[in-house]
Amino acid sequence: MVLVLALGDLHIPHRAPDLPAKFKSMLVPGKIQHIICTGNLCIKEIHDYLKTLCPDLHITRGEYDEETKYPETKTLTIGQFKLGLCHGHQVIPWGDLDSLAMLQRQLDVDILVTGAYSSITYDVNPSFVLMDIDGLRVVVYVYELIDGEVKVDKIDFKKTSTSHSAH
Repeated sequence: MVLVLALGDLHIPHRAPDLPAKFKSMLVPGKIQHIICTGNLCIKEIHDYLKTLCPDLHITRGEYDEETKYPETKTLTIGQFKLGLCHGHQVIPWGDLDSLAMLQRQLDVDILVTGAYSSITYDVNPSFVLMDIDGLRVVVYVYELIDGEVKVDKIDFKKTSTSHSAH
């Protein structure tokens, strides 16, 4: 069992002063094996905070990131799964499922993680994803802060030897 935290578009301090306290209390050092981030951390302090949770940190560059060392896309293998990471603002049209599927094929990955498409708005629910990768199975937990309460949805995916799934 390998736990992977996926998050991005934090926009701190531009859109929020910090991660929600309810999320920070859930994210404790030593429990997560990998962190993948789709960018828009915006400030170095958030990068440093994520490193305290897990030293294995993979970040792609969002359009608001000042840090230029982050790549546009990144691939990594965790267990039996090849993951692709991209902020998503490069996908035209942004959020288009066919364009995302094409990027998934180009990167040759089982799971594609991108930032969530939304218009420029401050009216969004903070969320993160925790993936539990175990053999040919991934259980995805989506944590969303709605009206001050953390709600969790679960998605179960089993890989066959030739399957590719875009998310």
